[in-house]
Amino acid sequence: MTFTGLVGRICLFPLRAIIRACVVLRIHPNVLTFVGVLINFAAAWALALGRFVTAGFIMIVANIFDFIDGKVAVELGQVSEFGGFWDSVIDRFSDIALFIGLIYLYSHLGRTDYVMITSLAMMFSIMTSYTRARAESLIARCKVGFMERPERIVLFMIGAFTNRMAGVLWVILVLSIFTVADRIILTYRELRTTGREAVV
Repeated sequence: MTFTGLVGRICLFPLRAIIRACVVLRIHPNVLTFVGVLINFAAAWALALGRFVTAGFIMIVANIFDFIDGKVAVELGQVSEFGGFWDSVIDRFSDIALFIGLIYLYSHLGRTDYVMITSLAMMFSIMTSYTRARAESLIARCKVGFMERPERIVLFMIGAFTNRMAGVLWVILVLSIFTVADRIILTYRELRTTGREAVV
């Protein structure tokens, strides 16, 4: 076993215990998803107060729920189309809440420049998800680009724990712009190949 494999197993051990407990208690996965967003709202509040390290730890807890809800759904045999839809909608609320927390912080500090950067990062983060969802109603798959939700969450945590959130926002913004552009271009090319491109 490699060192990274060992670390992965050690980290998964407590998560498996939590998953087993949820299965035994028959906690509905949609409830776990909702609890996760409530915890993310607490993280957003900590960001709004400038308590970055606290927010980082809260985000870790929130993302445990984000990780286990799907696993619990499989174990309980409760995987459903609505569950997938619910999870996706709740994820958007979680993402937006974190950005709003930062917008509040920067507006309170009088940093209108970072209010704008955070707002733009939020806009392109939402468009990253939307372009994929809309594209995949037209083509088979549209998962190009680097900046998806897992990467954003990791970057948020890095920014929180290192107190470098301003720099992290620039990274999220720039990579999200490229991701959105990449998905638009891919969708256009795919539709053009099949002769279904829209007439503008």
